[in-house]
Amino acid sequence: MSRIIPTIGIECHVQLKTKTKLFSDTDNDARDASPNSKVSEIDYALPGMLPYLNKEAVRLACRAAKALNADVARFSMFDRKHYFYPDLPKGYQTSQMYNPIILEGYVELPSGTKVRVDHAHLEEDAGKQTHYSGYTLVDLNRAGTPLIEIVSAPDIHSAADARAYAEELHKLMTYADISHGDLYHGNMRFDVNISVSSDPDKLGTRVEIKNMNSFRAVEAAADYEISRQMKVIEAGEKVVQETRGWDDAKQKTIPQRSKENAKDYRYMPDADIPPVILSDEQIAEFQSGFPKMPAEYRAEFAVLGVDKSAVNVLLAERAIAEIVSEVLEKSDAAKAKKVANLIISTLGIADDSKKIKLPSVSDLITLAEMLMQGEINSNAGDKIFSELISGRENSRQIAKDENLIQVSDTGEVEKIVDEVLASEVAAKAIADIKAGEQKAIGFLVGLVMKESKGKANPAVVREVILTKLSN
Repeated sequence: MSRIIPTIGIECHVQLKTKTKLFSDTDNDARDASPNSKVSEIDYALPGMLPYLNKEAVRLACRAAKALNADVARFSMFDRKHYFYPDLPKGYQTSQMYNPIILEGYVELPSGTKVRVDHAHLEEDAGKQTHYSGYTLVDLNRAGTPLIEIVSAPDIHSAADARAYAEELHKLMTYADISHGDLYHGNMRFDVNISVSSDPDKLGTRVEIKNMNSFRAVEAAADYEISRQMKVIEAGEKVVQETRGWDDAKQKTIPQRSKENAKDYRYMPDADIPPVILSDEQIAEFQSGFPKMPAEYRAEFAVLGVDKSAVNVLLAERAIAEIVSEVLEKSDAAKAKKVANLIISTLGIADDSKKIKLPSVSDLITLAEMLMQGEINSNAGDKIFSELISGRENSRQIAKDENLIQVSDTGEVEKIVDEVLASEVAAKAIADIKAGEQKAIGFLVGLVMKESKGKANPAVVREVILTKLSN
């Protein structure tokens, strides 16, 4: 089995965040709409209804090309992809088979591996079917939604890299503000093509796993399918070219239908939609004001000294990466690291990071300074940060209101230390310290912290204890 090489290519359907659909002025956001309430005559394919192209979809496709390190085709056109399906009233899907709008590019994974993008094309989405035990219902709200389908080259050779590619593609599309990226509602869906071969110069028979909308599913499905195909080959049998689905409950792929080839779709040019012809000036305009991309943030955050998994948390949402970057720009790496760690620890337990209200940069810098100067301890820092993301403002005022500022005045600390050192419970620890057992100092510091109800600065407490015992 170790001699068999898996090869993976991924097709990703990305819903564009336009206000209206690709070929009509129907509302494009149907996430919370009742079935068949966001549908026009064009979506129903009523006779005589002619499509017209959404310019914003073209603009977003041009920006997607930049995110994919790809060139934009100056000439692209639409084709009809024929197949019969209940959620496709026209009997064909309007897509771009021969002249796609996005040409070759690449996606660089966090590991440094580059996955080539063969092309990406504009197309309309089909509707949605909901299956029940004895019948199926069709919802056409999604029909006509503008998509770009990003087709990778077969450059991926492990399930882990398949997941890494899907995650990075999601970041690119959301950071560039091309898609909402809501996986739950299918804003991005992944079709994973897998083959295995014992010949490094020859691909095996390809199997496609359709319509996955989570990174975990992409990795698990690829892992399962690679193993399944290897077992088929080792048993002396042939892998069948087919389309399979992913059963998340059973954690296995299941057959759906035999795989079609391009000729089965009877592609032909769409006579109702003129070619898209773009000038260099138009493309430059569409791509202007491009935001910072994940790779740029990774390079910037290298000075923070946090590990890769922590950086991934900071990059989970563009807004989070932006605010850490701004803290770094307006203060220094030490303060930015404090802020980063506060965010990482909070997002690690948050149910949904998108529900968190990010504090102002000035409040975050103030909070980091208070922690670094010993004005507050780490528990107080977490408390203040929680208050900030709940909507409160002014870190220092929160610390005062919640009585979180540490006692650092040596005179005040000495009074508490004197009381503790005079107590019976401290006597053994004092004797141990005088006998050379320095670990007992921690016990005394704990007693003082308890006596001060956690308000004394532990560094000052330790210093005062050592001074008094040395005297």
